[in-house]
Amino acid sequence: MPQYPNRQFLDFEQPIKDLYEQIDDTKKLAEKNPKIDYNSTLEQLEASIIEKRKEITASLTPWQRVQLSRHPDRPYTVKYIQNMTTNFLELHGDRNVKDDKAMVGGFAELDGETVMIIGQQKGINTKTRQMRNFGMANPEGYRKALRLMRLAEKFNKPVICLIDTPGAYPGLEAEERGQGEAIARNIYEMIRLKVPIVIVIIGEGASGGALGIGVGDKTLMMENTWYTVISPESCSSILWRSWDKKEVAAEQLKLTATDMKGFGLVDEIVTEPDGGAHWDYVAAAEILKTQIIKALAELKTKTPEERVNDRIIKYGKMGFWEEFEEVEEEPADTNS
Repeated sequence: MPQYPNRQFLDFEQPIKDLYEQIDDTKKLAEKNPKIDYNSTLEQLEASIIEKRKEITASLTPWQRVQLSRHPDRPYTVKYIQNMTTNFLELHGDRNVKDDKAMVGGFAELDGETVMIIGQQKGINTKTRQMRNFGMANPEGYRKALRLMRLAEKFNKPVICLIDTPGAYPGLEAEERGQGEAIARNIYEMIRLKVPIVIVIIGEGASGGALGIGVGDKTLMMENTWYTVISPESCSSILWRSWDKKEVAAEQLKLTATDMKGFGLVDEIVTEPDGGAHWDYVAAAEILKTQIIKALAELKTKTPEERVNDRIIKYGKMGFWEEFEEVEEEPADTNS
């Protein structure tokens, strides 16, 4: 995990940055005055950082949670795989066009059990962000994911999907190669998959890019993530012709984990370390791992047929609507 001063801070994390700067100043004083004991002061400052992290995350707005989901220090799919699993064997290619680096997946051991783990991966610097296409998969990425899911079904292994994408890649070449069809095919096939499927939103969950690997028996959503049909910026640009209303859009979209749980679109909210997952990769992965293992244990008690039927019922019930009985109109009075 990156440590200060290399750590990046969001605007509402400025009080934490100020405390780190006080620690640096105190350490410099300790070097200049070795006879003075500054340990108690440093301990107090470190305790203040923990409290400030708790304080900040206790009252975040929806837009601030969107910002945290995109935090440059936040762990991505590969980092969770490294910290949750062992013996990860990455598999490549869709056996049709190419290997999409924005989508990673392969077999791994989770608490001694072999699973298929798949997810979108963003880069950690300029070069890898370009290589990973900023986590925006092309059609071959979704077809690779489906190939791996079918492989997991063949060997009767559970599937875990980690969602973190600003959306499927919207380029012309992606549409030419069937982006919409690839996502729709994945949704159709995931409903019918016989093995347990656990979905986790670990960062951004935007539009069809998320839904392409987002159909499962259990959907978990980490505390500081978002899940909706469109990003706040794009929503703002459509409704107000400007990005300036992105905070209002984030509020109106009801995209936070609490909102999604209230709507019944996700099953569980996964807590994060104080201040967000970017403060402690190992702790964040351990919390998530516990929730995934719990979900898999519950799903294993069901037969494949029960899981498929439950999935169909679950997704068929999503959304809100009202039905009105059709009222027959009285025939017109011809004598009037």
